[in-house]
Amino acid sequence: MPAVIVDCAIYRGGRRTDGPADFSDALAEARAEGDAFLWLGLHEATVKEFELVSREFGLHPLAVEDALTAHQRPKLEVYDDSLFMVLKPVVYDHGSDSVSTGELMVFIGDSFVVTVRHGEGAPLAAVRSRLEAEPEVLKHGPTAVMYAVSDAIVDHYIEVAGELQADLEELEADVFAPDGGDGAGGPRARDAATGTPTAARIYGFKRQVLEFRRASGPLAAPMARLSGTGVPFVHEHAQPFFRDVNDHLLHANEQVEGLDRLLSDILSAHLAQMGVRQNDDMRKISAWAAMAAVPTMVAGIYGMNFRHMPELRYVWAYPAVLTFMALVVFGLHRQFKRRGWL
Repeated sequence: MPAVIVDCAIYRGGRRTDGPADFSDALAEARAEGDAFLWLGLHEATVKEFELVSREFGLHPLAVEDALTAHQRPKLEVYDDSLFMVLKPVVYDHGSDSVSTGELMVFIGDSFVVTVRHGEGAPLAAVRSRLEAEPEVLKHGPTAVMYAVSDAIVDHYIEVAGELQADLEELEADVFAPDGGDGAGGPRARDAATGTPTAARIYGFKRQVLEFRRASGPLAAPMARLSGTGVPFVHEHAQPFFRDVNDHLLHANEQVEGLDRLLSDILSAHLAQMGVRQNDDMRKISAWAAMAAVPTMVAGIYGMNFRHMPELRYVWAYPAVLTFMALVVFGLHRQFKRRGWL
């Protein structure tokens, strides 16, 4: 268990205090005092490792199964002896300009908080340190921990949305650049750094935004529920705090929806640009083919092996035909140039 347990402490009156090293004894001590609670933090616990925790804390088997299997949607479940909440932290990688998600499960009950984290994103050390520096908040018990964890994750949503907005502005500038395009367009058909086609970059960006929406969107219902009354194990004065988190979450969701809509518009505009450029190319090809058709036709006629052909014995016939072909091609070129086909 030591490798799984990230931190374990008893909090009395909003302040961290020394307690038994064994979390079973620490839980019994916190429950005996009444105004204290235990916060146990776990990271990627296995079934066998979590079995002792679930037995000691009396966690519901369905919640335990969700906490172990991961890959859950954000949700809030109320059981007889505990409250179970699933959160999905979002992490932005500056090296690859990509988004990844982790999972964080929070159990709160009678004098305890158990947090189970999957993935490397959203470590709770900073949240715990911040709470320990604010005993007035921490003295409200397990509800304060759930609020602080939710608030930290949702605030990070807004930060990641800002990073994605900056990346989207760069992508938009590339797509609408004068020499932008794809395939038949121009030198910006592929990204200079990655060599990725522009359309593939847009689709990849949309997948990142979709991953973000899967994390932030479903969390709206649990936050709205916590903002109301009647949720067990939640402090009676906690609703304003959760309403504040819910407001931030709505702001983050609006940003993500705006990114998704703008990406769809950029993709549509990019495909339209490709169509226009392909039409331009087809007009150019057609113009050159038309100019090549005239000398081909004349040369083909004079290449036929008939005895009675006009001007076969005329001295200036050959240069006259060449001059005629050159004049026709020149006239077609001027006409196509005037119409913008070349």
